[in-house]
Amino acid sequence: MPKALTIALMDGPYESANTTTAFRIMAAALAKGLDVNVFAYEGAVSLALRDQQPHANPVKGTSLEQEAHPTTRAFIAGLQQLAASQGARLDWVNCGLCVDERGATAAIDGVRRGGPPDFLKMVQGSANTLVIPTR
Repeated sequence: MPKALTIALMDGPYESANTTTAFRIMAAALAKGLDVNVFAYEGAVSLALRDQQPHANPVKGTSLEQEAHPTTRAFIAGLQQLAASQGARLDWVNCGLCVDERGATAAIDGVRRGGPPDFLKMVQGSANTLVIPTR
């Protein structure tokens, strides 16, 4: 039996709590030493954009440091570090068609471009698959 979990994501950064929940599920699986495959589809290809920056909040009058606004790229980098520390593997694949449609080509290191055949291979090699759709 494979010791991997595959997750398909569709929501872009900060669109819903689905993404935060998915990150928590990934972290829990990696902490147990499970390999995690992620297929980012539609807006989720923007989760790993290298150029994301935290920001201040002028409406609240808080500085960059006070706001401590997290970026999804930092969450993914943290998951990569967790995987390495647990001897697990995090395989993050951005759908190439979705990347091209959105111009989201500048992903962080460790994120690769792929397509639906990659998702099929991930599913076939996993103990379970979780698809987290939009809305």
